[in-house]
Amino acid sequence: MDNIFLDIFNEIPREGPGDDYFTEKAFSYITIPENPVTLDIGCGSGSQTIKLSKLSNGVVYAIDYYNQYLEKLEKKINTNNIIIIQGDMKELNFKKDFFDLIWSEGAIYIIGLEKGYNKYKEYLKRGGYMVVSHISWLKSSPPQELLEYWKNNYPEINYISENIKIIEKQGFKVRKTFISDEYAWWDNYYNPLLNRIEGLKNKYINNDKFENIINDIKLEIEMYKKYSDYYGYVFYIARKI
Repeated sequence: MDNIFLDIFNEIPREGPGDDYFTEKAFSYITIPENPVTLDIGCGSGSQTIKLSKLSNGVVYAIDYYNQYLEKLEKKINTNNIIIIQGDMKELNFKKDFFDLIWSEGAIYIIGLEKGYNKYKEYLKRGGYMVVSHISWLKSSPPQELLEYWKNNYPEINYISENIKIIEKQGFKVRKTFISDEYAWWDNYYNPLLNRIEGLKNKYINNDKFENIINDIKLEIEMYKKYSDYYGYVFYIARKI
């Protein structure tokens, strides 16, 4: 990851849309043993990791590729129940049937929804839950401008009904889905991101890499501002059968 990119994203509350409220809401739909063992994949700086630790009262393994995010998480935790691991979410190395719960907020797109559920299920106990938040179409017939944007950025974006089929094909039963509210995009992500960018302008004056990153971010925000009715983050709560 580019150092400029890290400089921008390592100083904001989250690396993507989200909120503790939605983590807790998703958790309320699962049934798992007391003191469960949880895996948080693509944990980033770990806001949801800390929330999961408190909600579950169990051990949470938090894995991410970028040490900078993990160092930020380490500074925030005050419990021995969170085990931080630097690693690639595409190459996990855990025992089979080890986890009661697998969690991933806004990160499964890196490996893909179908591949993710198919790959990670071997680490999940039968009857355990896998919960992800994933970018999804919310409304049919998106404008051409928006279709082009997602074609260039994440062509696998799909409708909720199609994502449910994909998940259930991998040996799960989807128990619940719900859409994160727009404030999860603005309050914890886009507004802090815009403030961070403003604060870095003098540091990276006349820096082409910075300008390219900023242009991409501004385009993303503009798309959401114009078309948030058409797409959003959806939580998928699924039980391994």
